[in-house]
Amino acid sequence: MNPTELAEVPLSHRMKQRFKKLMGPWGVFLQGFIEHPVMVGSIIPSSRFTIQKMLAPVNWSECKLFVEYGPGVGTFCRPVLERLPRDGTLIVIDTNPLYIDYLKATIADSRFIPVLGSAADVEQIVRAHGHDHADYVLSGLPFSTLPDGVGPAIAAATHRVLRPGGAFLVYQFSAKARDFMARHFHRIDQGFEPLNVLPCKLFWGWKD
Repeated sequence: MNPTELAEVPLSHRMKQRFKKLMGPWGVFLQGFIEHPVMVGSIIPSSRFTIQKMLAPVNWSECKLFVEYGPGVGTFCRPVLERLPRDGTLIVIDTNPLYIDYLKATIADSRFIPVLGSAADVEQIVRAHGHDHADYVLSGLPFSTLPDGVGPAIAAATHRVLRPGGAFLVYQFSAKARDFMARHFHRIDQGFEPLNVLPCKLFWGWKD
């Protein structure tokens, strides 16, 4: 960009871009939280302890399709891809184009498919990419602050899209998500991770 073009870019935009470059993924994550606090569960990404505990029950050898809602800057994406079989697929769904654009630019893996859309449309998204069902669905979406009706719709759609024996993996700061899950999942295992900001509740809803 030459000096003339640079002068035409608003100072506020240049400052924002400089901040994002300086902060890296943290800057992108923080910007997403500031712009859409209701849709982002935390002001900072999940800890490695939360990631390890959340993914521990997954049977990776039988996982062909893993879906994540609200991937942010890819905090879970990379650990999932490290564990996913070579013929597996990871579809991530987010309503924020900031995060989707960032993931497209930073994760180069043929098994990785970032989608700009709503988690409530997971069935259509999964079918559009050639799958009949998902083996596991992970969500860090803040169910307690989602607009009315969205949480129940996501829980119902997730149950329908999962194969028998699959699971809905949810990490939250409140237990609201469990209320939505309990309408569809008869078995819900629970956990807690104190080494996270903030400490979070963990749920694994298994489809019969």
